[in-house]
Amino acid sequence: MKYIKNYINGQLIAPVLDEHIENIDPSRGKVYSMIPDSNQQDVENAVIAAEAAFSAWSNTPKDERAAIMIKIADIIESRLDQFAAAESLDNGKPVSLASHVDIPRAVSNLKFFATAIQHYASESHNMEGQGINYTLRKPIGIVGCISPWNLPLYLFTWKIAPAIAAGNCVIAKPSEVTPMTAFMLSEVCAEAGLPKGVLNIVHGLGHKVGDAMTKHPKIKAISFTGGTNTGATIAKIAAPMFKKLSLELGGKNPNIIFADCDFDKALSTTIRSSFANQGQICLCGSRIFIERPIYEKFKAVFVAKVEKSKVSYPSDPEAKLGAVVSQPHMEKVLSYIELAKEEGGTVLTGGHQVKLEGEYSEGYYIRPTIIEGLAYDCRTNQEEIFGPVVTITPFDTEEEVLKMANSTQYGLASTVWTENLRKAHRVANEIDAGIVWVNSWLVRDLRTPFGGVKNSGVGREGGFEALRFFTEPKNVFIQN
Repeated sequence: MKYIKNYINGQLIAPVLDEHIENIDPSRGKVYSMIPDSNQQDVENAVIAAEAAFSAWSNTPKDERAAIMIKIADIIESRLDQFAAAESLDNGKPVSLASHVDIPRAVSNLKFFATAIQHYASESHNMEGQGINYTLRKPIGIVGCISPWNLPLYLFTWKIAPAIAAGNCVIAKPSEVTPMTAFMLSEVCAEAGLPKGVLNIVHGLGHKVGDAMTKHPKIKAISFTGGTNTGATIAKIAAPMFKKLSLELGGKNPNIIFADCDFDKALSTTIRSSFANQGQICLCGSRIFIERPIYEKFKAVFVAKVEKSKVSYPSDPEAKLGAVVSQPHMEKVLSYIELAKEEGGTVLTGGHQVKLEGEYSEGYYIRPTIIEGLAYDCRTNQEEIFGPVVTITPFDTEEEVLKMANSTQYGLASTVWTENLRKAHRVANEIDAGIVWVNSWLVRDLRTPFGGVKNSGVGREGGFEALRFFTEPKNVFIQN
């Protein structure tokens, strides 16, 4: 049995109380490693290490910080197969997805922010006849980064990379559901020569580790990706302490398909945007609105193609979907399918658990599910399911589809399919979302701001937005 360790002050160590949590392989439904069940004292030890490291790290030249980050990225890239296999085993996703998305994106995050910090410039404002103002951007100090289970290393590095590039020291908590690649990252950081205390990784439960991080007075900022309810809890604690907050929360994203779309491209991309990573991506389009003239045609082909999608064990090269992340999550997703039936929906395909054979017979697999016939404002269409479940709904006018698309508490991402440029601009402008993709999905430019509106979050990540978050501006005036 493998025991994962915390990474504190440059060392891999067991939790203070030497207590652990079971880590389950979702493809088999079996325990395969043990996770530290850390507590407040483990967080305190990490803070002490970070505090000791901050002065030296924040004064390390940017190009030296960048060189270490590039080295970390290069080591991960050289071990891509190992990291992808670990991500797949921990999360249940197909190995092919981890190999082509998760691990390469993690490498890109590290390399991007390593170079971005070298081009990050401050502003100056000349006051004619009086003097000049210039702005310094100083690292905050000790910051907390809390990441989710759906894209473990990808989103973990998305937070850590800009924080350490900007000169901060980090206390990071990966999801207790998928900790393995964060543990592997800690081994790489030590190998790459990252100074001790700059990055500290504390594993454990949210109500212990995450809570202790949020409450700690020396952790000056929290960057969190996860559920909206947890984000609200963090905000209640952190706001009165005047911590900086970046919250990337839930989504219930609309996919709007007009009759003048490129039909084949819209179809193939919609299959991907619906069910990639078993629908466990905050950017997946779970509400599909189709203009009535092509509704029946699109529905027929969409259902036929999704029915052919193979649900299988993660290392199966033919697998389109693997296991969902845990048994409780599988049960939650299945309960929403039953709710949809109670609300009058018709399951066109899927809607049930998949039982594989042999060693995978206890795994957590669900057939990709398409449901029609639901009111746009029912619970199934309003609440985040976060699994391989989508609803399809016809519409007649722009006004109608915008009303339905904007009806939820969420506003993270959206997709619009049309060949009419004016319509694309018009609809994109009216959608309540932080991200709008037109005739595409999940095209990510790391320079652009990433985040949502309404209950989908506070603040923006990505590009210079992330570097601004992890620094404090200081204005200096020099009189002529």
